[in-house]
Amino acid sequence: MIGRKSTFLKYILIFQLAVGLAIPSQVFGQHQLQQLDDRILIGLSERRTPERTGFFMFLSKYNDVVNVGVPVGLMAAGVISNDKEMRQNAAYIASSSAVNVLATLLIKKLVKRPRPFNGLVKINAVYQPSHYSFPSGHTSTAFTTATALSRSYQKWYVVGPAYLWAGSVGFSRLYLGVHYPTDVAAGAVLGTGSALSMGFLRGDQ
Repeated sequence: MIGRKSTFLKYILIFQLAVGLAIPSQVFGQHQLQQLDDRILIGLSERRTPERTGFFMFLSKYNDVVNVGVPVGLMAAGVISNDKEMRQNAAYIASSSAVNVLATLLIKKLVKRPRPFNGLVKINAVYQPSHYSFPSGHTSTAFTTATALSRSYQKWYVVGPAYLWAGSVGFSRLYLGVHYPTDVAAGAVLGTGSALSMGFLRGDQ
């Protein structure tokens, strides 16, 4: 049983990488879709306000705090209350995040898509982060946490806020001009897939 699960996990991870590599090979070669990416970011940049910019900077800045805080908080609560299931859920969320980070970094290095502010059409970004653009790491980590948390606690008051946070983080990357829409979409798919691929830690079939 363990062997079959391990093999299944490997196939899922290979599929994630294949998706990550297939999307840019199809999307970036199509001029119209690249133009759409550019138009969306230009439109958002023209409608920025100091208040909105501050809000979306806050979301992006504290995304990692939330993604680390969720499993750490659950683990601490599980230890204090001697709740084995809560500790298991914490390990599941943390492991999903670790897998996602590795997959995201690998795809970024393989694809090497320039940031929007370094593209053929220069996008006015609020700030200029380093590293490559595809996929969005903020989005992938947010969706990993949201998916893993939602599968651990399938209640509307957990699922709703979790995905609202993840979606808002993804949008913040567009609003700030640091990722293309296709980067964010791929990040959401990769993050969700990372959490689903680690479901065996919870005994998911």
